[in-house]
Amino acid sequence: PKDKLNIHILDDGKRDSFRDFAKSVGVNYIRRPTNEHAKAGNINYALKQTSGEFVAIFDCDHIPTRAFFQLTMGMFLKDPKLALIQTPHHFFSPDPFERNLSNFRNVPNEGNLFYGLIQDGNDLWDATFFCGSCAILRREPLEEVGGIAVETVTEDAHTSLRMHRLGYRSAYLKQPISAGLATETLSAHVGQRIRWARGMAQIFRVDNPLTGKGLKL
Repeated sequence: PKDKLNIHILDDGKRDSFRDFAKSVGVNYIRRPTNEHAKAGNINYALKQTSGEFVAIFDCDHIPTRAFFQLTMGMFLKDPKLALIQTPHHFFSPDPFERNLSNFRNVPNEGNLFYGLIQDGNDLWDATFFCGSCAILRREPLEEVGGIAVETVTEDAHTSLRMHRLGYRSAYLKQPISAGLATETLSAHVGQRIRWARGMAQIFRVDNPLTGKGLKL
């Protein structure tokens, strides 16, 4: 329903064609004057222009199924301390290794390990972390931690760590209810993983989860 769902395209590329497309399909278009803090800054700018109680975030190469909100929103309504629901990143295109080895869908990839086992285990300990897309966050705790973290390049995981420190809970729904495009080139694939590793190291440096208050075993 229009009164319950507002769709916004956040365009850091400042493309008039995207603005025209948004207008033609009846969704909102948000363009900010600067590009500081990349994706985190883009989302934080949009938070100031919007007012929804819940914020669903999808990268531009992800698309949710029609049942996405039907399968997730009930958990928020049941638990007022729930700040985050993360769902798997499922890809309908092969990554460079799967394409070159012709083993797409035949051999489990790293995503199957992370979203099939690791995040499921994190959820057991109330330690699911935000993965940047295919997720819903409650606005109140998100604003309570100052919005999306900008101090590290893995702003998603860092943001969820901050919400956990304040006593908020997270949940992981193991069922894939959205799909996206995998990286297309080897350089992009490797660069993405280098960025993830760098960001996690940055989190340990600026907000070490082994120290400080709020986290629990």
